[in-house]
Amino acid sequence: MSASTDPLSPPAPAAPLPSIWQAIVEALRGAHGRDFTEGPIGRAIFILAVPMVLEQVMESVFAVVDVFVVAHLGADAVATVGLTESFMTMLYAMAIGVSIGAGAMISRRIGEKDAEGAAHTAAQVLLFGLAASLLLGAIGALAATHLLAMMGASAGVQANVSFTRIMLGCSASVVMLFLVNAVLRSSGDAAIAMRVLWLANGINIILAPALVLGLGPFPKLGIAGAAIGTTIGRGVGTLFALSKLIRPGSRIQLKRHHFALDAGLIRRVVGLSGSATFQVFIGMASWIGLTRILASFGSNALAGYTIGIRIVIFALLPTFGLANAAATMVGQALGARKPERAEQSVWKAARYASVFLGAVGVVFVLAARPIISVFTQEAAVAAYAVSALRTISYGFVFYAYGMVVTQSFNGAGDTRTPTWLNLFVFWMLEIPLAWVLATVFGMGPQGAFWAMTISFSVLAVASATLFRRGTWKSRMV
Repeated sequence: MSASTDPLSPPAPAAPLPSIWQAIVEALRGAHGRDFTEGPIGRAIFILAVPMVLEQVMESVFAVVDVFVVAHLGADAVATVGLTESFMTMLYAMAIGVSIGAGAMISRRIGEKDAEGAAHTAAQVLLFGLAASLLLGAIGALAATHLLAMMGASAGVQANVSFTRIMLGCSASVVMLFLVNAVLRSSGDAAIAMRVLWLANGINIILAPALVLGLGPFPKLGIAGAAIGTTIGRGVGTLFALSKLIRPGSRIQLKRHHFALDAGLIRRVVGLSGSATFQVFIGMASWIGLTRILASFGSNALAGYTIGIRIVIFALLPTFGLANAAATMVGQALGARKPERAEQSVWKAARYASVFLGAVGVVFVLAARPIISVFTQEAAVAAYAVSALRTISYGFVFYAYGMVVTQSFNGAGDTRTPTWLNLFVFWMLEIPLAWVLATVFGMGPQGAFWAMTISFSVLAVASATLFRRGTWKSRMV
């Protein structure tokens, strides 16, 4: 009897999974033993990017779910979400800015094999973020009514101030979720960050419609229910992430002594994050300027823009996942004194992003109407939303390169270069161009949409040109 037919012989080993499936499994389970400063660059990017992309998809789901549910309450409700998000951009700017600075420092320490230094930095970042977000939340909640009036909100929008007050007042849930996930990503634990967003979104997907519409045992809270569902989801996600960071075996394990106040380290983090925060604020605050221009054309235009830009964000945020993977690779490679590996990682990630986003852009251009019809049946709102989605999608390939390269500057700790780029592109080009096209040339909201496409394309070309100079390789953090 041959060995192959002998029932007592050990079973033949299973055929190995194809390389791509092995990488996917490793990415989703978590690459706990992998050193991202060694081995094939493409595989390392893939393993980091898969959970980061899925994480960013989940982050964008927050926005899409809220708009989808609130759209059933009418144009004023959607416009309220849009105006509130314009205020939230300032909060996002702080959260993302601090996470950029923290990520650059933590990934550099990981590349240097200094796990203790990475944990101490992470703890100080979380302390600073909590204190700052609690202060900003209190101010935002108290000033919610005045903020809506300042933005030219209609009476119907101002009647929905409860949504704005809850979202701004619960700022800590937003900031802390950004920061704990930044700690996980920069250390290489991207799979855990992904699961955090899955949990947070799962809760939001259930609670938001239930609380808005009063489904089952839940009370009917209207637009305020969307804010409550989002806040609870983010809060639970944050607590889950913190539980992973204090558990033994993680790449960064936080202990009590790491939280002893270190004013000197916080000053370093703030110094590095300051320009990063200003950088993000410039880009995000430009949305406030665009929103103000569009608000002058009425609630239908503003609601259409809000729906269109949320769908665009849904497509762009996965590309931020690739950009974050590139930034982590850059920081860890520089920590390991491998600058050429850092540069190769950036260009590979940018190529992957351009292929993905280019394909999505084609779909959006060709299928804008059926996509928008899922979110609204109001003809006037839908017309503006279709116009926004198509026009902004024309520049998607450029956006891919710009997003990856800009974030890679940040991963290297060079936060000043993209700050100056954002200042020029968004405030000296985009806002004036949007106003001129929309009002002087009489293009209306379409002019603002074209200004966005042109500006993001200019940012991509300028950032790639400066990145090739290589001055970021000598940045110390």
